[in-house]
Amino acid sequence: MELRTLRYFVAVAEERHFGRAAARLHMSQPPLSRAIKRLERDLGVVLLHRSATGVALTPAGATALDEARTLLRQADQMRVRVAAVAGAATITIGMLADSADPGAMRLAVAYRREHPGVEVRIRETGLTDPTCGLRAGLVDVALTRGPFDETGLAVHELRADPVGALLRADDPLAHRDSLELADLADRRWFRFPEGTDPAWQSYWNGGEPREGPVVRAVQECMQAVLWNGTVGMTLIGHGQSEELAVVPLIDMPPNRVVAAWNKGDTNPLIRSFVEIAQTAYQE
Repeated sequence: MELRTLRYFVAVAEERHFGRAAARLHMSQPPLSRAIKRLERDLGVVLLHRSATGVALTPAGATALDEARTLLRQADQMRVRVAAVAGAATITIGMLADSADPGAMRLAVAYRREHPGVEVRIRETGLTDPTCGLRAGLVDVALTRGPFDETGLAVHELRADPVGALLRADDPLAHRDSLELADLADRRWFRFPEGTDPAWQSYWNGGEPREGPVVRAVQECMQAVLWNGTVGMTLIGHGQSEELAVVPLIDMPPNRVVAAWNKGDTNPLIRSFVEIAQTAYQE
C-alpha cells in the first residue's frame, strides 16, 4: 500500500467524483480509477459505490478515509520534523499585500500549532503579480486570488468571495442596491500596468479594455477613486473608509481565494500548508 495511492483515494473520497479528483491531482482519470481498484483489492473490500453522477463512500470506505488521512498526516509530519532537526524546515509564503483576511489569520495560527519547528517567511507583493513571486522562484507557495495563468502550477481553491464596484461615496451610483457592468461602461477605471497577467487584468476590468490611471497596490486603487472619481472592482465586505462605497456587481462571478504552487514540488510543507488552509478558510 503506497502513500501515493492513499492520496489518490482521499482525493476521490473528498471530491465524490473521479473526474474532479483527477483534475485536482493533475492526472488523467483511467490511471486514477485503476489505482483505487488496486487499493480495494489489497484491502479486500469495496470502498466506493460508483454511479453515473459520482461516487459515495461505503462504511468501509468512510473508515478507510479516516485512516488514510491519519497516515498521510503522520507521514508529512515525519518529513517535516526530520527536516526541522536538520535545520532545513523553512517555507516561504507569498501573499498579496492587501491581505487582512480572517482566513489567513486562522491559517497562521493553525500552521504554527501544527509545525512549531518550521521557519515561516512571508513575502508580500503588489497587484501586478497575482502569483506573488511563485514563477520567479521567490516563494514556495502563494496564498492569493485568481484568475491568472495556471500553466505549470497547481491551484487549489479555498473560498470564493463576491465583488462589487468601488465608488466614491458621493457618486450617483453609490446608493444603488446593485449594479451591472453595463452601468459602468462609460466610466474611467483604475487598471494595472502593461505586462500584468492578462487573465488577472481582464477579470478586474470586468472583461473589457479600460481607460484610466494605472495602479499597483490596493491603496493606489482607493486613492484613484477618492481623488479622480475613477471606478473599479473590489471585494464586498472588506472594510472601506466612509468616503468610499462598494455596490455589488450582480453579473460578475465571485473571486477565488487560492493556494498555488509549482507542479511537481513534493515539499511536504506545501502539502500540509494547503490542507491546513482548506480548513482555515472554511471556518
